Amino acid sequence: MNKRILFLFSFLLLFSKIEAQQPQKLNSNQIYEKLQKLNFLGTALYIAAHPDDENTRLISYLANHVKARTAYLSLTRGDGGQNLIGPEIRELLGLIRTQELLAARNVDGGEQFFTRANDFGYSKHPKETLAFWNKEKVLSDVVWAIRRFKPDIIINRFNHRTPGTTHGHHTTSAMLGVEAFDLAANKTKYPEQLKHTKTWQPQRLFFNTSSWFYRSQEEFKKATEGKLSAVDIGVYYPLKGLSNNEVAAIASSQHLCQGFGRLTVRGSRTEYLEFLKGTKPKDKDDLFSGINTTWNRITGGGEIGDILYEVEKNFDFTNPAKHLPALLKAHDKISLLKDDYWRAIKLKQIKEIIYAAAGLYLEVTATNASSTPNGKVKLRLEVLNRSTITTYLDSYSILGNGIRILKPKEQQLENNKRVNFIDEVQLENKAYSDPYWLQKDWSLGMYTVQDQLKIGNPTSERPLQVEFHLNMWEHDISFTKDVVYRYAKRDKGELYEPFEVLPEVTTKLNNKVLIFSENKAQKVQVQVRAGKNNVSGKVRLEIPENWKVSPKEIPFSIAQKGDNVMVDFMVHPPVNQSEGIIKSIAVVNNKAYKKELIEINYSHIPKQSVLLDSKAKIVRLNIEKSGNYIGYIAGAGDKIPESLQQIGYNVLTIDPNEIDSENLHKFDAVVVGIRAYNTVDALKFKQRYLLDYVKKGGNMIVQYNTSGRRGVDVGAPFKLNISRDRVTDENAKVTVLAKNHSLLNFPNKIEATDFDGWVQERGLYFPNQWGKEFVPILSMNDEGETAKNGSLLVAKYGEGYYIYTGLSFFRELPAGVSGAYKLFANMLSIGKETIKVQQEIKE
Repeated sequence: MNKRILFLFSFLLLFSKIEAQQPQKLNSNQIYEKLQKLNFLGTALYIAAHPDDENTRLISYLANHVKARTAYLSLTRGDGGQNLIGPEIRELLGLIRTQELLAARNVDGGEQFFTRANDFGYSKHPKETLAFWNKEKVLSDVVWAIRRFKPDIIINRFNHRTPGTTHGHHTTSAMLGVEAFDLAANKTKYPEQLKHTKTWQPQRLFFNTSSWFYRSQEEFKKATEGKLSAVDIGVYYPLKGLSNNEVAAIASSQHLCQGFGRLTVRGSRTEYLEFLKGTKPKDKDDLFSGINTTWNRITGGGEIGDILYEVEKNFDFTNPAKHLPALLKAHDKISLLKDDYWRAIKLKQIKEIIYAAAGLYLEVTATNASSTPNGKVKLRLEVLNRSTITTYLDSYSILGNGIRILKPKEQQLENNKRVNFIDEVQLENKAYSDPYWLQKDWSLGMYTVQDQLKIGNPTSERPLQVEFHLNMWEHDISFTKDVVYRYAKRDKGELYEPFEVLPEVTTKLNNKVLIFSENKAQKVQVQVRAGKNNVSGKVRLEIPENWKVSPKEIPFSIAQKGDNVMVDFMVHPPVNQSEGIIKSIAVVNNKAYKKELIEINYSHIPKQSVLLDSKAKIVRLNIEKSGNYIGYIAGAGDKIPESLQQIGYNVLTIDPNEIDSENLHKFDAVVVGIRAYNTVDALKFKQRYLLDYVKKGGNMIVQYNTSGRRGVDVGAPFKLNISRDRVTDENAKVTVLAKNHSLLNFPNKIEATDFDGWVQERGLYFPNQWGKEFVPILSMNDEGETAKNGSLLVAKYGEGYYIYTGLSFFRELPAGVSGAYKLFANMLSIGKETIKVQQEIKE
């Protein structure tokens, strides 16, 4: 990559990150591209299962070359994946991946939708997938997306005819896409949706195929002979200075938590689409061939097209405002269209063009990032017209959850003369603005959303907006802006955050799993945070039966919004092993507040505020351990160090770059975090020191690493081949292969019940070949599959032990799974039986 391209890529990547949070400001090229899209009346929907499943090359091609309104329907938010940039997993990871998808669409020009399906983790067959997903609800959501978006063409990412050959979610997404293609036009199916939309029949359905889905190029050609459309998605966009492939790579690179950052590429490249259903294209290589995509498609559209095609033909890049009279005339005609769907879509598009062409700048900022449901919000409004066209601000309305306050402010907006207002709004029982799909309890496979109009939306509606009513050249037009919070930092410059409505007080249990390994009381800390000034009340803990807490409640008082106090309770465990849930509750003016505020703040996505139940799992665990000082080499991000500290280990994070021949001997064991050999380049240079540590008597535990087509080298002392074998059923039977091995007997006896209560999966990326030096400890398999014996392998190397495990401890320990803690303690204690005996003799 030459310096110019590298600079361009870096600039665009930064630009897309900034755009994720700051208001969009279109240049002349972008206005013209928006105009081209305004004049194309065709729609495409791409369907797959997860964030990062989408083919950004094809989405970008359809949105930027064809100019179609294009969307990606991801059945899930990717909640079951792993996180390369932080510790968030499950629903919090799904929130990050949702925002990364929106960032990708901001780059490639698409839109984004979802269903209520919850990504529960890898599955091997649609049958397994649909055991967790409610098929009727997910299918209805796909139908709802089709009826609402009204695509002319639908493209499946995966093959619906090959269940069991790939991720079950993938195949299921394709199967549901095929089924929904017909159901969307059937008014007897999901009739409750028809209160808000109409039935719709897409014109054609494709499968975005390639030889990748087949065993060979020959098999691919044989299976698809005469069925393929081919499009060259390597086209170059002079207005962008980028090829479609470059745009797609930048879009794909927004998936940072999945490690999808990649180099841009250029040049011709063919995408293949297999025709499945509907009307075949007259020109097989033009996906919209035979579909009317002009303004003549809709009644009354012809005269609108006459105006707008002329603007496009004679567009003035140096003075876009020149076209405002024609654009405003077209706007008025669009507003009179009888077709509800096209009227709404095209009004939104032409308003965006008018706004940019006039150089309008309308912004509403709150003086604080949040308010409470009945709080007062001070607003700063900025209005600026940078065109010479006669424009008046007639008034503005404050909108949101029943609030509509009309503010008469008729005032002429002179060219480039900024007008500022200060206003204040009193909220009235405003609902919290956190993600709508996380507001009700959900299951492993499905989120609970009952409001039909919210289903599929990527985010919650913003809680507060201002609608500006303008008169431009004697044409009435309005623009709606979200209220945002804008501020600056000296080392970062201007920053934007979404404005939120949050509770008056939230609480947080500092540890999400509380392990009591002895029959002793422990201090449990609760953080109480104020959502407004001058909050006071009492906080208490709800604990399971047979547990005790003192005191019963603790008063608190916080003077300043955003500040917090810590209160300490003493929790007394029962004598015997026990598990349950502990909850923290704050009471203010006789109202109970049971939520924790979680803020997710990465530079590449807008700040996210999430409200979840303030609770933790509490476990009385009879556990023994040998050794205390543990070194941890972080990989792709997990919470295992914190979990080990919960049961009394002293854990020190090791900087891989600082590993040498002298600084490992002090550790009783060294643990390598998940995917470390995939993500930490320094390990390949430091492996000799780690193996030397083992050889001299150390204990090294390596957790799972992914194995792509090129495999992965984890630097084991003996032959070890990491495969893609996994056991996705968390309840799969576990068979002991080495019953008498110390790993299952010291210092804790591992029983069959220790594998009860595991979450999401047993494990992943097990080795399938290993040297004779390794001892396989356990065997397990999913239904209908052969036994997988590589989940836990132990080898003596010199005076020490090397352990490789694909068991999903990174999920089990943070979930408080008792048996997982006991087994991990045994792994950390391996080889210390003799030391334990010697200590007992001395005592």
